[in-house]
Amino acid sequence: MAMDLVSLRPVRPPVPYVQAMERLLQAVQELSLARDLPAIQKIVRSVARELTGCDGATFVLNEGEGAFCFYADEDAIEPLWKGHRFPQEICISGWVMRNREPAIIPDIYADPRIPQEAYRPTFVRSMVMVPIRTLSPVGAIGNYWADHHEPTEAEVRLLQALADATSVAMENVAVYAELEERVRLRTQELSKAHSEIQKRAITDELTGLLNRRGFYEASEEVLQRNLPLLVAYIDADGLKEVNDQLGHAAGDAMLIEIADTLRACFRSSDIIARMGGDEFCVLVVNPRIAGAELRELLHDRIDQINSATRRRYNLSFSFGCIEAARAGVNDLDRLLVEADRRMYEAKTGNNRQRPS
Repeated sequence: MAMDLVSLRPVRPPVPYVQAMERLLQAVQELSLARDLPAIQKIVRSVARELTGCDGATFVLNEGEGAFCFYADEDAIEPLWKGHRFPQEICISGWVMRNREPAIIPDIYADPRIPQEAYRPTFVRSMVMVPIRTLSPVGAIGNYWADHHEPTEAEVRLLQALADATSVAMENVAVYAELEERVRLRTQELSKAHSEIQKRAITDELTGLLNRRGFYEASEEVLQRNLPLLVAYIDADGLKEVNDQLGHAAGDAMLIEIADTLRACFRSSDIIARMGGDEFCVLVVNPRIAGAELRELLHDRIDQINSATRRRYNLSFSFGCIEAARAGVNDLDRLLVEADRRMYEAKTGNNRQRPS
């Protein structure tokens, strides 16, 4: 292997033109499969050196709408400027992108476009830089040599062909990313729509509480833990009279008030549902108070609302409940039937004020 007399580092011999063309075609295929910018950079940084046998190659991006050169990647015998940004007006890659043509520089210390002080600490003596896309460049690819080198027309053409293939790959990545984002957003929309459909399927439209189906689904999940619980059945008294005398809008308002009262009196962890018509049900897990105390709490709350609200009817309800030290999924229907039975017993003997 030949030795670089300046840096005493091994250098790659120039690749024969036919072999270089074959490598370029292989690189084009590799670039066509790249799905992100790092994958493109990985291909370009190595192929750029292989094509010319140079001592270093850089991949530069046009950033800030033409304001900066970002040295995104490199493959070189010594570190250059990877990860650094420079104003375009002071670096050769900026000149290439602004003029949309290659820069061929056999001696960096004899070219006024080169900021020589920035290059003195590096191994670079000769270079060629080509734009990635001549129409509105998106970046540049640079090849560097550690000794004096006259870049040939074939080398420049090979490097420019690689840059042209790179520009197509970058466009493909942008399109692919846009398509992926569209798919992600569409999937998100479908997931949201599906969740909304599921939510509506288990939610009572009028009150916003769970409906019968929602109550069963939520309760079965809780009952799998076999915890102490209380099941309460609540009937809104006088709904038919309110509907007949004041209209269904008033009846709906009455049901909404009952629902809001239940939300206020129970914990967020309790399962509250409108089972249909004027009937509500609550499943209380690990109840903190007994059923009789709970009934009185609800009655007190209703009395406060009736006293504070002026309307043509009063809220009233019948209440029945059953407690269980342990209950499983198979016990739910039995508990509901018993709570419902006790509620109707209370309703039959209920002498509280009816809606007027």
